[in-house]
Amino acid sequence: MSACVPTRASDSDRTDEPTAAARKAHSPPPAPRRRFHLAGADLSASVAVFLIALPLSLGIALATGAPLESGLVAAAVGGLVAGALGGAPLQVSGPAAGLTVVTAELIQRYGWRTTCAITVMAGVAQLGLGCLRVARTALAVSPAVVHGMLAGIGITIAVAQLHIVLGGTPESAVIDNVRALPAQLADVQPAALAMSTLTLVVLFAWPRVPGRIGRATRKVPAALVAVTAASAATALFGLTLPEVDLPSWSSHALAGLPDGPVLGIAAAVLTTTLVCSVQSLLGAVAVDKMAAARTDLPPEMRRSNLDRELLSQGASNIVSGSLGGLPVAGVAVRSTANINAGAVSGNSSMLHGVWVVAATLFLIPVLELIPLASLAALVMAVGIQMVSLNHIRTVTRHREVLVYVVTTLGVVLFGVLEGVGLGVAVAVGVALHRLTRTRITHDVDTSGVHHVRVRGQLTFLAVPRLSRSLHQVPHGADCVVELDGSFMDHAAYEALQDWQKSHVAQGGKVATGGRGGARIAEPARAAHSCCRPWTPWRNHHCDRPNDHTPAASPSPSPETASASASASAPAPTRRGGHQLASGISAFQRNTAPLVRSELARLAREGQKPTQLFLTCADSRLVTSMITSSGPGDLFVVRNVGNLVPLPGAEAGDDSVAAAIEYAVDVLKVQSITVCGHSGCGAMQALLTSPPTGSGAQTPLKRWLRHGMPSLERMTDKALPWARLAGRAPADAIEQLCLTNVVQQLEHLRAHESVARALEQGALELHGMYFHVGEAQAYLLTEGDPVFGHVDGAEEGQPSPA
Repeated sequence: MSACVPTRASDSDRTDEPTAAARKAHSPPPAPRRRFHLAGADLSASVAVFLIALPLSLGIALATGAPLESGLVAAAVGGLVAGALGGAPLQVSGPAAGLTVVTAELIQRYGWRTTCAITVMAGVAQLGLGCLRVARTALAVSPAVVHGMLAGIGITIAVAQLHIVLGGTPESAVIDNVRALPAQLADVQPAALAMSTLTLVVLFAWPRVPGRIGRATRKVPAALVAVTAASAATALFGLTLPEVDLPSWSSHALAGLPDGPVLGIAAAVLTTTLVCSVQSLLGAVAVDKMAAARTDLPPEMRRSNLDRELLSQGASNIVSGSLGGLPVAGVAVRSTANINAGAVSGNSSMLHGVWVVAATLFLIPVLELIPLASLAALVMAVGIQMVSLNHIRTVTRHREVLVYVVTTLGVVLFGVLEGVGLGVAVAVGVALHRLTRTRITHDVDTSGVHHVRVRGQLTFLAVPRLSRSLHQVPHGADCVVELDGSFMDHAAYEALQDWQKSHVAQGGKVATGGRGGARIAEPARAAHSCCRPWTPWRNHHCDRPNDHTPAASPSPSPETASASASASAPAPTRRGGHQLASGISAFQRNTAPLVRSELARLAREGQKPTQLFLTCADSRLVTSMITSSGPGDLFVVRNVGNLVPLPGAEAGDDSVAAAIEYAVDVLKVQSITVCGHSGCGAMQALLTSPPTGSGAQTPLKRWLRHGMPSLERMTDKALPWARLAGRAPADAIEQLCLTNVVQQLEHLRAHESVARALEQGALELHGMYFHVGEAQAYLLTEGDPVFGHVDGAEEGQPSPA
């Protein structure tokens, strides 16, 4: 995060636009050309990515049935071309497991040279899409379809590679592989099975080596260690197994003219273009999320240019196909390794391509020692991991299991393009079903008030049922219409308004409310513009003479339905306990039905927050609002002055220490944030009347003693002052509020559980300052007591303090 943010010039600072001559005379000299600079972090990251890419590229080529050297060609081209031209600098491209099924089918149907030609044409199609700037359109595909596609591809890969693991040869179709599996199990090759098992054991055990040794060994990729172990064991025991066979490059097959039916070739190009593009673009978005958490990256490295990334992928596929390589796409495994290894630019991806080229030129004798069973086991593990339990939980939570299952089965049984087409069709059907599914009920409570409840979107399709329910309300009766939805079209709005006018004209009373209220998409009116879309707080009610009820009132309770509906009897202002009871009633009526299922899940599974948020008890600080969090997200500790007493401090309060210990040791939170705020009353009291001695003091004075180190830190001229980016603190109180956050982070480090988690790398500490009057959050930068300005999602990630 940048420590300084340029501020907008005020009107008084503006001058008339200078003339062209004046601009030329006073403009700075042109910046010198930037020379190529290779950071050490990029060099080390490129080696890490290369060590992962080498065995995976060979394994993916093996899984597709393509020449093994084609995987190395695609890896080199993906690194050099996509790394140089890409719009996602930290994403690493190469042969991807998600393309395995597509490529294998093309090779079976059209042969290798035509498959290379199809790859070239897919690259040209990607260039066209990139020029049309439609990259973000690909992100409109339902995540359930994408996850289902990857799961179907993963199942297909795993089933096919299982035959090689057992010492056999896979069939071309998944069903054929499943049918042949019993015969293959009866004819297992012990040597192939042993080396495959060794590969899998090392692959999954290597990242789980405990202690200091484990932290050191994790720097070496598990895939490389697993393949190396299997190769060494094969040579050591003298096993006779099929091994990697890289023919001379003079006999390497390049792309040829397409040979096959026009419609079939066109469908193949469309499939390859679709899978390559969607996988690369979704990977770029995921890389942006991972890069946003790193504070050492410049802003241009944190956000991808998706259209440029699509162009670079098209160029890579043209080059790879022309040179006889596999199709190229962004690869999640290599991109994650690249970011975790500390890469700071696209140079790491380019260098990894250079290392692949060097390996193909100088390491062929070493590569040919790798047993094919080991590569098959490696790719089978990748295929199994593509069926992600996290993805399944996500689609289940969003009620898109049907889309996921149909897409997965479609890919497995019919192919990638057919499966994706089925998934998209089902996703559209589910969306239309949700749009048209509207529940409308009518009932009468004990006080005689009629309730018409609408659950779902209110469109013209629901107007007949709405009209039928409304006309069940007798003339002159009191009625409450509760709208629980986010959309109302014009036909439904007109029907509701016409009935309401008619019912009121006949002596009835109508109140409209519910979760929708003013948020229903009805024609905008001034009456709706002054109130907030959420339940109004007391200080934010719209001002009316003798009435604090907002224009779009929440649904009244049965006891007050008549009064709220009457224009001649404005509702009196509620205060104190009455207001609290009214708020609880509004929650039970409007919010509880929406969150009940989520809270029930949390009640069953228990709380699993990822962050401890320690802040002040000030009533203006609404943690859920400023962090956009919900139930189960934050473990919150609030006290006067957001103080963290040192362990064993005089007149200490163990409640804060207990909360810290519970959050770190039991809940296993990943970060702790200390949040101060402007106008803190505790800091004002500390500055104007600091506590002295430990005699007969009030509880507040005794508690504020834990803030004395902050006051001493602020007055210590040898220490740098905490400050805000773009401006100095407004006054001494704001300076103390900022310094207090820095000091309390130091107190946190003194707690044993926090120190232990920090040493293990399992915890991060963050500092935050919230300016109440500006509704602006500031985050503490690393290694410098400067609170950086946060404007939006691009700088929305906290920096480790």
